[in-house]
Amino acid sequence: MASFGGFPYAAILLVLCILHVDVVRGQITHPTEVSALNAIKDRLIDPMNKLKKWNRGDPCTSNWTGVICHKIPNDAYLHVTELELFNMNLSGTLAPEVGLLSQLNKLDFMWNNLTGNIPKEIGNITTLTLITLNGNQLSGSLPDEIGYLQKLNRLQIDQNQISGPIPKSFGNLTSMKHFHMNNNSLSGRIPTELFRLPVLLHLLVDTNNLSGPLPPELAETRSLKILQADNNNFSGSSIPAVYNNIRTLLKLSLRNCSLQGVIPDLSGIPDLGYFDLSHNFLNGTIPANFSGLPNLQFLDFQSNILDTIPDAFEPPKAVTLLLFGNRVCDTSNPARAAGLCQPTFVNDAPSGHGPQVSLNCAPCPTDRNYEYSPSSPLPCFCAVPLGVGFRLKSPGIADFRSYKEAFEIDSTSVLDLSVYQLYIEQYTWEAGPRLNMHLKLFPNNTNLFTISEVMRLRQLLAGWQITLSDIFGPYELLNFTLGSYADDFPTVVSSGLNKGALAGILAGTIIAAIAVSVVSTLFIVRRRSKRRTVSRRSLDIKIQSTTSEEVDNFAVLSRYSVKIDGVRSFTFEEMATATNDFDDSAEIGQGGYGKVYKGKLADGTAVAIKRAHEDSLQGSKEFVTEIELLSRLHHRNLVSLIGYCDEEDEQMLVYEFMPNGTLRDHLSATCKRPLNFAQRLHIALGAAKGILYLHTEADPPIFHRDVKATNILLDSKFVAKVADFGLSRLAPVPDIEGKLPAHISTVVKGTPGYLDPEYFLTHKLTEKSDVYSLGVVLLELLTGMKPIQFGKNIVREVNTAYRSGDISGIIDSRMSWCPPEFATRFLSLGLKCCQDDTDARPYMAEIARELDAIRSALPEGEELMSVTSMEMSSSGTLTQSTSNSLITTTGEHFDISHASSSGVPSRMAMNPR
Repeated sequence: MASFGGFPYAAILLVLCILHVDVVRGQITHPTEVSALNAIKDRLIDPMNKLKKWNRGDPCTSNWTGVICHKIPNDAYLHVTELELFNMNLSGTLAPEVGLLSQLNKLDFMWNNLTGNIPKEIGNITTLTLITLNGNQLSGSLPDEIGYLQKLNRLQIDQNQISGPIPKSFGNLTSMKHFHMNNNSLSGRIPTELFRLPVLLHLLVDTNNLSGPLPPELAETRSLKILQADNNNFSGSSIPAVYNNIRTLLKLSLRNCSLQGVIPDLSGIPDLGYFDLSHNFLNGTIPANFSGLPNLQFLDFQSNILDTIPDAFEPPKAVTLLLFGNRVCDTSNPARAAGLCQPTFVNDAPSGHGPQVSLNCAPCPTDRNYEYSPSSPLPCFCAVPLGVGFRLKSPGIADFRSYKEAFEIDSTSVLDLSVYQLYIEQYTWEAGPRLNMHLKLFPNNTNLFTISEVMRLRQLLAGWQITLSDIFGPYELLNFTLGSYADDFPTVVSSGLNKGALAGILAGTIIAAIAVSVVSTLFIVRRRSKRRTVSRRSLDIKIQSTTSEEVDNFAVLSRYSVKIDGVRSFTFEEMATATNDFDDSAEIGQGGYGKVYKGKLADGTAVAIKRAHEDSLQGSKEFVTEIELLSRLHHRNLVSLIGYCDEEDEQMLVYEFMPNGTLRDHLSATCKRPLNFAQRLHIALGAAKGILYLHTEADPPIFHRDVKATNILLDSKFVAKVADFGLSRLAPVPDIEGKLPAHISTVVKGTPGYLDPEYFLTHKLTEKSDVYSLGVVLLELLTGMKPIQFGKNIVREVNTAYRSGDISGIIDSRMSWCPPEFATRFLSLGLKCCQDDTDARPYMAEIARELDAIRSALPEGEELMSVTSMEMSSSGTLTQSTSNSLITTTGEHFDISHASSSGVPSRMAMNPR
């Protein structure tokens, strides 16, 4: 190709042509949409400068990053049809002017750090088919106006902080197939209108604050295949028997939903394959007719109150049935439950990394990151793969190993690839459960993909244009890594203009291009001469780290790290600005790790910043552990990590600010608004649920190792959230023979007064170590005492009073209402947790069940204060704390169904003391 100074003439001319179009013809993107895009940019914070192209030229002809345009028939303007800005580390808010993009089909801001509300103006874009806003920090309620979008078929707002009810207007979305609303703080009932949508396939609403009875109208659904509603509070609700009429359902997951009653007959659901009812309060027996379902493969009934396995029940060999934590496992004749009562923590083991290099093969070239194609029919075949981060969000399987081949065949078929072109480098089960995979796509017996082939594959994956078999459920794209291909992409693409349009522009402006080409070329040569001191090796290395800058218009295609649930990397400058240079007035706490500051990010978000002492720096294990663990833990009773800073010899963790501080703050003698009994009970239950999630649902499970009152934080609604995972350890997993080790041998760490005596003596850490620590917290909640004070140990003091039969002297006198029968029951549970004998302590599921039972037994009118009253008690901001961190995510709302209209309990009883 002809060039000047090493720079190709064609590229110069093409750039100059587009510059000339702007000069001669003016903007050819619709002016209203140009204004809208500028307004959107003004509301965004772009620390990585990913949107620098938005500062020049016309959006469609200057190829603004992530802006894809098309020509509308009989219209003189180009229109923005897709806005693809996923995983660009953007923060700020989504401007209401987005509603002016009248021809938009796809709105994609996945995996950023956006805050604020979802603009109701989105409801004006009647052409929208896809809204993907998942993986941000959006809050507020869902706009009713989204229900106006008749063409919308996918709404993904999962993994945000959205609250309020699901709008009934969503029942108007007749084209809707995919509702992904999990991991938020949505409340109220599931609208029955959703189940009348004609083509709805997937409804994911797990890990919210939904309540009320399960809607029997679910039986009216025409096409629903997956309902995942785990981790909600359908307290007192049973599973409607009419669910047996759902003919299309493949997966029904209602784990940890406070369900009661019996398990109904669901033998009328012919394709049911995955059924999870674990961690509820279901009783009675297991229906015998489950054994007649031909596609059934997974039944999880762990941690209920089931007491019978019917003689007629014979689960097929292919079915996994889990019963651990039920009464049936404690019967005098356990033979019937043999093999069914073992605890399970993981779906299956990660695949790890397969062999890449044969001993008989010469090394691949290193200049473009060549690798051996593991499945190629040609021996020792080297090629450059594409990397794809891919996650199954709600798979209808529990063991991927037996479905791995089916997935390979299925996915390569829809991608129009041969099976040997796909290599599953690694897969890992995550909480949910969700299946995270890293895939590599290899060229078809050629060394490199063509650029058009890369673009085709990316469009299929990112455009939600592939349809996997129903058994694999919905998927999401986490990243699409260009790697060595990034340097080959042309710099002017992705505008949506076809080749004919570009050719016409080129022909019409060639003279103007030549006229200015000499000046432009000299400018380019001058810039290149300044860079000649950079070695070739340095340039090769830089390609990998600056791809997104050199190919801005393909930033969504270029190399970027996988975004794990919104964890953000902050600069030291951002942290200093947020805290006014770490001014003493911003300090709100101090602990062994360092100081905690209240900060304010550039977008106005209040945060808590935990800054390490100098002697805690340089690869602090606690620092790394907390980032790794919190990045993959999502539960309404666990604290959420916003980001971290690791530069300038500084290590900081950034959390959401917790206005109500720590539990210990509210148990201290100086607290002006002491907690009432119902609040303390609710906090205890929340903490137990958070730790239960760590023990049974995190994958792999986690032992916290430092449960204490200062690590239980309270949000604006006094919802408890367990925090500070710096000392946490992964629980043991089954060995190669499937045996589960009973403990981890580790150096003793924790806080005096909360330490499990058995762990302290033997260095054997188990889940029962956390149980002991939580038991101490329960005793603190009822007594107000500290674990160790004036040489007295709280466990010993409470035990003595309990055995004497008079506990009135140790109950916190600041509680205005606490009947002896409830205090006794609460203290009894705390003492059971604190027994020296590890085996005698209850499991966390039993603790949560007992606390919920105590709450349910409270007299009507005493269950909880109104939300308004509790908000009044949280109106002040704590100025000092002994906690390592003051942090939260939006949590569940209190159930006020039994509160009086005034917000004050209708009957007050004096403390028995």
